[in-house]
Amino acid sequence: MSPRSRSVNEELRRRSREKLLQAALELVSAHGYEATTLGDIADRAGSARGLVSYYFPGKRQLVQSAVHRLMHCTLQEALEREPRTEDGRERMARAIDAILGLARDHPLLMRQHMAGILQAEGFVQCPEQQRLAELLRDTVTRYGSQDPAVEYPMLRALLMGSVYAALVPGVPMPLPTLRAELFKRYGLDWELGVPPDAEAPGGTNGGDLSRFFSPQDPEAGAAGRAGRAGQPRQSK
Repeated sequence: MSPRSRSVNEELRRRSREKLLQAALELVSAHGYEATTLGDIADRAGSARGLVSYYFPGKRQLVQSAVHRLMHCTLQEALEREPRTEDGRERMARAIDAILGLARDHPLLMRQHMAGILQAEGFVQCPEQQRLAELLRDTVTRYGSQDPAVEYPMLRALLMGSVYAALVPGVPMPLPTLRAELFKRYGLDWELGVPPDAEAPGGTNGGDLSRFFSPQDPEAGAAGRAGRAGQPRQSK
C-alpha cells in the first residue's frame, strides 16, 4: 500500500479535530460541562484519549473552541441565508438574531461558555474564534462603520452581554427586550433579520449540531479538493 499523501494526512487531522469538537458540543449540550470528561469526548469521537491533548491543552479550551465553532457556523449560516443580501443593516440584524438565537436554542452550552470565559484561562484564541471574529468585523464594515477596529469589539461586548443577561439563572431578561435594545443601538428596523414572532426561511434547525461538521470520507474529500485545485477557474 502506498503511503498517504500530505493532503490526505492533513484532511485526516482536520477530521479528527472536528470529531472532537462535535463530540464536545453534543455531550456538554446533553449533560453539562462538569459531567462531561475528556474521556467521554474521546470515546464519542472515536479517538484515543491522547489525541485530545494533541489538539487541545485541556477540556476548557476544547469546549470553548467547540462553542466558537457553533457560533461561527450559526452566524455564517444566517448571513448566507436566502435571499442573499449585501445590505449592511440587514446583515447586522441577522448577526444579532443569530447570536441571540444561540441563547434560546442552546442555553446550557452558552451558559457554560460564558462561565468558562470568566475562569482563570480566560478567552481562548483559536481558529474557530478567529473565524467568528472575521465575520463580525465584516458585518460592522458592511454596516458602514467608519472604524471597524473600534466597532467590532463593541459589537462583540454587546452580544456577549446580551447572551449573559438572557441566561442569568433566576433573573433572565427576555430576548425580545434585549433585541430591541441592540436594534435601537444600531438604528435597525424591527422587521429586519428574524423578528421573534417569525421564523427564518427553512427553519432554524436549532438543535441540529451535525450540520456544522462535514461527514465526507477524508481520502475522498482531499482527493476531490486536489482535483479541483488543478482545474482552471472559469471566468464569470
